Amino acid sequence: MTKYNYTVIFEPAEEGGYIVHVPALNGLTTEGDTFEEARMMALDAIKGYLETLLEKDLPIPEDVQFPQSHLAYLVLAAYAAGGVIRGLQYLRQ
Repeated sequence: MTKYNYTVIFEPAEEGGYIVHVPALNGLTTEGDTFEEARMMALDAIKGYLETLLEKDLPIPEDVQFPQSHLAYLVLAAYAAGGVIRGLQYLRQ
């Protein structure tokens, strides 16, 4: 089983809910009305993205490694906006 880990940024949407960004996957973006729905949508989007790459025999990207200063900025920016930065795992058998 192969395990992929990606940094996922949850940003509160002005109209409610969350916008979700996965920087390592070419800016993959999705959304959800609640945090849990946004998390599930992100997992589904990551799964679909990676499955498409595998079907086309394309390389799977590594997670974006943010420099400590950049990561601190992302955490502060997300915190200021009420957002959360989380890591999600996708397991493929």
